[in-house]
Amino acid sequence: MPFATPVRDMQFILEHAANFDAVRDIGAYDDLSEEIIDAVLTEVAKLADNVFAPLNWTSDQQGARLENGQVYTTPGFKEAYQEYVEGGWNAVAFPEEYGGQGMPSTIALAVYDALSAACISLSMGMSLTQGAVKALLKYGTDEQKALYLPKMATAEWSGTMNLSEPHAGSDLSQLKCKAEPVGDGTFKIKGTKCWISYGDHDLTENICHLVLARLPDAPEGTKGISMFLVPKYRVNEDGSLGSRNDVNIVSIEEKLGQHGSPTCVISFGDDDDCLGTLVGKENEGLKNMFVMMNSARIDVGMQGTSASEASFQKALQYAQERPQGRPYGVRSGPQVPIYEHPDVRRQLMTMRALTDASRALGYAAAIAHDIAEKATDEDVRRAAKEREDLLTPLAKAFPTDRAMEVTNHGIQIHGGMGFVEETGAAQFYRDARITQIYEGTNGIQAIDLVGRKLGMGEGKLAFDFMDDISALSQELADSDNASLVAIGKALDTAVKELRDTTEYMIKAMSGTAEDGLAGATPYLDQFGYVAGAYYLARGAKVAAKKSAEGDDPEYHDTKVHITRFYTDNVLPRATGLIPAVKAGAETVAKLDPEKLAS
Repeated sequence: MPFATPVRDMQFILEHAANFDAVRDIGAYDDLSEEIIDAVLTEVAKLADNVFAPLNWTSDQQGARLENGQVYTTPGFKEAYQEYVEGGWNAVAFPEEYGGQGMPSTIALAVYDALSAACISLSMGMSLTQGAVKALLKYGTDEQKALYLPKMATAEWSGTMNLSEPHAGSDLSQLKCKAEPVGDGTFKIKGTKCWISYGDHDLTENICHLVLARLPDAPEGTKGISMFLVPKYRVNEDGSLGSRNDVNIVSIEEKLGQHGSPTCVISFGDDDDCLGTLVGKENEGLKNMFVMMNSARIDVGMQGTSASEASFQKALQYAQERPQGRPYGVRSGPQVPIYEHPDVRRQLMTMRALTDASRALGYAAAIAHDIAEKATDEDVRRAAKEREDLLTPLAKAFPTDRAMEVTNHGIQIHGGMGFVEETGAAQFYRDARITQIYEGTNGIQAIDLVGRKLGMGEGKLAFDFMDDISALSQELADSDNASLVAIGKALDTAVKELRDTTEYMIKAMSGTAEDGLAGATPYLDQFGYVAGAYYLARGAKVAAKKSAEGDDPEYHDTKVHITRFYTDNVLPRATGLIPAVKAGAETVAKLDPEKLAS
């Protein structure tokens, strides 16, 4: 059974777990009926299932290659990408004046979810193009918008993000790439950038690099960084392509996974002839780039969800087809499919529950973003922005961390066949591994959560969210549905514990910060498990009601069952993390490296 986009599950989670009605309620969009959303997801599923998915295995076996300074992608990528462009999929959420359809970014994220699950190596570059468009929409000059956005919004031209340098890694304060003003409004860019996803390829006729660099006499550290638009081919005033810019591909990385996604080392200005234009104000490049980075973080979290979905589908199919063993205590007779064994079902339910929770978390973050961008009521916008700020590190880190568990279960269910490449089970694990690293490692997401997000209003963002969780837990606990009662009670316990650790973390970060930083990652994990339970519980509440009304009880009862499984089997992990959250700096006290190794 080939990959099949889970359209119904995606729409259920979007509508009922993540509450897409909140976007409809702001009145910023003409028609967002469930029928319209279903039509969008059904149509993108055709592209995902029939065009992208058949390329996934090929992309692993025949990755990108560099020949004579030009990167060539996996056979079939170019044709699939053209179908993506012709279908208007990149422009779903962009303004109509640039060829877009003006829909919410949440719908664009659901489209990306489908395509990433089908072939993550191909879809990877699309995220960066969309992020670059968002940055130019917000900070680009009128000229930049006129010259670049009509082609970039449609993905006829692609975009990249150029932050990292070989000596600096995640420490952007150490960037050395230079930008010298020419005097005509352009700048000469000189330096080397590494780990540039889709830094070069053969899918589009132009590639538009957003590059962080330093102007002469710029302040040290991150305050002295500016952002520049540097095209592979210069763009004439009429929008046509001009001469090749001085942008050179040094190498492409040999990677653990995502072999079809070309990750490049790029050298700018080898011949002192690389020209770019300033995006936004001088020395505000990092702030400007965060538009693209935050967009990419949500997309990367969705990549983790998508890899989990694909791994789950393959494991479920294998578990139903693979005969091995007999029911416990039965010594003779025919073997049964491994799905009949309780531990295999436990693993599959864990995969399903974590994937659903991850998807809901990503969709919820996108919904908050849309409301923050489009709501007319200032208080509504402010509250949505706070929710978006809180959810962004969770929506990046939790799904990608859980993807490693889900895809690991996928290998385990395949048994020995999961450890060899021919089944394809291992590819999901390898492809997903980078998602914990790029766009800010998950450790950085944890630091952002405890250091910045909890610092806003002394925990206001987190406590407001917990108020919502508490209200739902009480509502479920008062239900006449036994499963909802159990879910509500488990959620109530978990959110009370999260309040306690949040109070500890706020105090720790305002005192001896290392006490908080030592527990930041387990705190993020605890928060993620509770947030996942909350969104699943929202969906379970609706599912139980629909089942009671006779609306496809089998489907909706399954949704309740999966949520109950999560609160019984997964949510208790949050409680187990509390000692690690509160262990303090002493638990990670510095040891002599030689003693640590002995």
